[in-house]
Amino acid sequence: MGLDTNALGFGFGERAVFSSNPWATRGRLYAESASPTRSDFQRDRDRIVHTTAFRRLKHKTQVFIAADGDHYRTRLTHTIEVAQIARALARALRLDEDLAEGVALVHDFGHTPFGHTGEDALHAVLEPYGGFDHNAQSLRIVTKLERRYAEFDGLNLTWESLEGLVKHNGPLTGPAADPRHPTVPQPILDYCALHDLELSTFASLEAQVAAIADDIAYNTHDIDDGLRSGYLTFEMLEDIPFLMGLMRAVHDRYPGLEDGRFTHEIMRRQITAMVEDVITVAQTNLRALKPLSADDVRHGGQVVATFSAEMAETDRQIKKMLMTRIYRHPEVMRVRENAARILVDLYHAFMAEPREMQKHYWVDQIAGLSEGAKARHVADYLAGMTDTYAYSTHRRLFDHTPDLR
Repeated sequence: MGLDTNALGFGFGERAVFSSNPWATRGRLYAESASPTRSDFQRDRDRIVHTTAFRRLKHKTQVFIAADGDHYRTRLTHTIEVAQIARALARALRLDEDLAEGVALVHDFGHTPFGHTGEDALHAVLEPYGGFDHNAQSLRIVTKLERRYAEFDGLNLTWESLEGLVKHNGPLTGPAADPRHPTVPQPILDYCALHDLELSTFASLEAQVAAIADDIAYNTHDIDDGLRSGYLTFEMLEDIPFLMGLMRAVHDRYPGLEDGRFTHEIMRRQITAMVEDVITVAQTNLRALKPLSADDVRHGGQVVATFSAEMAETDRQIKKMLMTRIYRHPEVMRVRENAARILVDLYHAFMAEPREMQKHYWVDQIAGLSEGAKARHVADYLAGMTDTYAYSTHRRLFDHTPDLR
């Protein structure tokens, strides 16, 4: 069944019965008075945007580090693109747009400097103490590490926003959990002991559209950045039938189009096709599930907002191409190795002398902690660094800093 345009709200109809209700949330860990001008989900989104963690995304790597050029995506521009797609999906499915946008805006808070390279490096050195997981780190940031409010640590987000942050990729426990990740990170378990996020259920549909928006965004913009870098060529894209079809359509309509415009026309069609595919699948799943509340979605036993089988295969092909042609390109791997060395060096330097963590809020007490607790504080400090700050700190502490160009 194709896209049901009659069912699309486009922001003019009432929210669907299965959407999350911003006026009847499950509350916050610390009770607060309601706002007379904003819903609780609007307040969550606004708090997320005003954090230090959000600003730092500007100088954190997506794929290409800042030294590669000004026009490549950063974590911040990636996050904004994810939020735009998530909000579009939420509007089409008559969900709460503010919750979907908030989950999208916060989903990468826990990422380290230097992208997944930094996460892998921190996970390796922290393995004796439970490892490092960027999703768990995002939760630590919004529940503990952001220190802005007089009455509590963190942002005191609603249950629904925290649930979306933790479970947007699916349940963490129970039969529907991803078997590739059998262990729940300890920071998530610690928080759930205080404020149960129901780890065995699926997330709200708002969180689900934020998750699939992440895939749509980076599948598209990593191709764009790959073409800009020269690691990808149009000829390479022809190996994927979906992309080949898009290129033929653009070429037939606009013969002789310059490369920059040609690339953009391909990318905008790719986003549109993937978004419409998700909407069609979600509509089909909702008709079968017949949920009457957001909780019915949580207990529905399946992901509602996902790709069709055909688009999932395209998604797999694109990810394989990106992994082979960009993420594991020899030059990218060289830079990754040097970036990992910077973070490992800094970790050991801070473990040996915590006071080198300038202005870290716990530095005066850290010397008396266990090795595991100290390692977690060092990880907090390192994960919060931008690429530029990590590089300059390494230059301050070491005689030689690896080249990231």
